[in-house]
Amino acid sequence: MSKMGRPKSSIIKDRIVTIRMSDEEHLRLKEYSKQHQQTITDTIKSGVDLLYKTRG
Repeated sequence: MSKMGRPKSSIIKDRIVTIRMSDEEHLRLKEYSKQHQQTITDTIKSGVDLLYKTRG
């Protein structure tokens, strides 16, 4: 019998980052993510990528 579940990725993502936000910041993040049809995680990753592109 073959293994079931999600296929293994070649990129291991085992780092967890936790931040504290105010209610207002969290609401803005959730609204932005919903408007752009992406997860909160993807929104934050996009923000980090944008920082690297604009600030080098």
